[in-house]
Amino acid sequence: MRKEYDFSNAKRASEVPHLAKLQAENSKTRISIFIDNDILLAFRARAKTGSKGYQTLINETLRGCIENPEPLDEIVRKVLREELHRITNPITE
Repeated sequence: MRKEYDFSNAKRASEVPHLAKLQAENSKTRISIFIDNDILLAFRARAKTGSKGYQTLINETLRGCIENPEPLDEIVRKVLREELHRITNPITE
């Protein structure tokens, strides 16, 4: 194995016909991303209990954030209202 490789003439996947076709078919792109360990462990734990992989769960979570953006202050208000309602109106059995 060489210590160094020359990638100056390398092509992007989109420039190689069969790789471009695969990218178009899958409509997914391989990337490298840093995720906090606790987040990754949580998604992997959820994946073990369900029928989906952890990468699919991460993708679905990100898609939900994009499709239904809700500002953080609105989320906090909603949670506070629910908690205050729960405290002031306890269910009696």
